Amino acid sequence: MYFFIEPMTERDIERVREIEQRSFTTLWSAATYRRELRNPHGSRYIVVRASPTPPPPNPVQAAPQHHWLTRLFALFLRNQTPPSPFPIVGYGGVWLSLTEGHITTIAVAPEWRGHGLGELILAGLIDEALGLGATVLTLEVRVSNNIAQQLYLKYGFRPAGTRQRYYTDNNEDALMMWTDSIREPAYQERLRQLRSHLFERLRAQAGDHHPPSLMPYSSAGTSAPIPHKGQS
Repeated sequence: MYFFIEPMTERDIERVREIEQRSFTTLWSAATYRRELRNPHGSRYIVVRASPTPPPPNPVQAAPQHHWLTRLFALFLRNQTPPSPFPIVGYGGVWLSLTEGHITTIAVAPEWRGHGLGELILAGLIDEALGLGATVLTLEVRVSNNIAQQLYLKYGFRPAGTRQRYYTDNNEDALMMWTDSIREPAYQERLRQLRSHLFERLRAQAGDHHPPSLMPYSSAGTSAPIPHKGQS
């Protein structure tokens, strides 16, 4: 199975909310997602799709989309194209506040967990945060969620305090985590190595034997063979 990342569109909201309902107890409304997607200069949302074969390149995503007007136009074009035949198996989002990127949500459909997709989404969100102009990243994670914490530590997040009784379903505390500058050469090299290892893992899971140079990882939608939202 191959997995690839695309920008979330309003057409994806129904499936995203299905995954959300199976992952979290506090849910967003469809209107909230629409509002977030219509604010591309301040927030970015992505989905992961699954395909039994390498999907064809998407011409809408061929050009860089760092400028918010360019990205808004690209999202408009995507909404005019036929629905994708590839199912959504996970999603994530990031907000920008000044130069701080805040990861708001990461979720993978339960039947697809354990394949590295949460890490794939996190890597994609780091790209999106860089595109928004962020210099550091933050997030909250449940103090009991050791698995998610280990992933975040791997990507350079460090504990920076707690928010008491942050989660309304059981009054659990949230651990706040921050990165150093994600634009420093040392972090960029760390990110490059982590992506390389992730790609090899996904490629091995898919039984793909093509040279890695033929199938680069990209959050813009190229294929790679193979939960945060207040609840991670």
